[in-house]
Amino acid sequence: MADPAPASPNPPPHLATEARWGEWRQQLSNRIRTIEELREWIDITPAEVEAIERCRGRYRWSITQYYASLMDRHDENCPIRLQAVPSPGEFVEYLGAEIDPVGDMVYRKTNRVIHKYPDRVALLVTSVCPVYCRHCTRKYHTTNVDGTYFEEREGASFEPDIQYIADHPEIRDVLLTGGDPLMYTDQKLEALLRALRDIPHVEILRIGSRFPVFMPARITPELCRMLESLHPVWLNTQFNHPKEVTPEAAAACDMLLRHGIPVQNQSVLLKGVNDDAGTMRNLVQALLRIRVRPYYLYHCDNVSGVSHFMTSLEEGREIMEQLLGFTTGFSVPQYVLTTDYGKIPASRQVVHRDEDGNVWVENYKKQKKNLGLILR
Repeated sequence: MADPAPASPNPPPHLATEARWGEWRQQLSNRIRTIEELREWIDITPAEVEAIERCRGRYRWSITQYYASLMDRHDENCPIRLQAVPSPGEFVEYLGAEIDPVGDMVYRKTNRVIHKYPDRVALLVTSVCPVYCRHCTRKYHTTNVDGTYFEEREGASFEPDIQYIADHPEIRDVLLTGGDPLMYTDQKLEALLRALRDIPHVEILRIGSRFPVFMPARITPELCRMLESLHPVWLNTQFNHPKEVTPEAAAACDMLLRHGIPVQNQSVLLKGVNDDAGTMRNLVQALLRIRVRPYYLYHCDNVSGVSHFMTSLEEGREIMEQLLGFTTGFSVPQYVLTTDYGKIPASRQVVHRDEDGNVWVENYKKQKKNLGLILR
């Protein structure tokens, strides 16, 4: 397979040991969790130090050493640093910010089941992640020390959740999310997936995970063979910047794909990270090179502790207009707003009917054409 992207930066030589860089469980146990550990990877700024100190007792943070290796040591505006290192913006109060703007707790039916759409549910498997995204929509659930969407403790039995799904034959699609479901061991994950696969009306199993981005070593042949035995299984991930599309990430996605597991990407539009057309175009094209389909581009939600990442809707639409027609059609994600009413398409309307009933369209060059009364 052709090299999909420039090689990822090497870790500092004294850290490149098998215990810290190889097997995924060892990588997890050696995540960066202190200012002193972080200094080995970046020239941490006073603002970052202050934010980390303010996180104590309020927000969790941790960073895999692999993901830290992608950071620019000297640039505090590095798009990888912005996603993983706490910043002062997390403590600014924004008008209208909520802890659950998409209504997860409103639609929760059991400890873990969120049933918002008629034929599919999300299953909140865990609240734990390898890296706590500073922009997480579920920041209250995953990152806030005192927060949770769980009605009971996370370790409570899955039986009521499985029973709810079994009792609702309209549910054909189950998304395992969290937190990150791949924090579970293969054995624990398999037991849960098999319980879901045993429900006759469940057709599709999906897993939402950023492990291909944060720690590609988690994607092992053993994991892929297990998932293959439970088909159809899909994996949704979240690459937000071209720097994340490394050879290691490409190899992880390739392994999933070779075991018949489609990989789709759901980016979030983030101020300072990917909020310009050039970066977004490079990202979606890099994803196509590793055979990952750009699926959604989420407008950043107005979430408490996250709002500083928000762009305007107009900025998002302008980026979309610089993709449509300017790159491969199936590399263009659907731009959506997430609300407690569901996902709302957010791209600008380019087809409309005038007062005489004529249909007008506008192409990617902003050229307008009257199709007359052809479309009824």
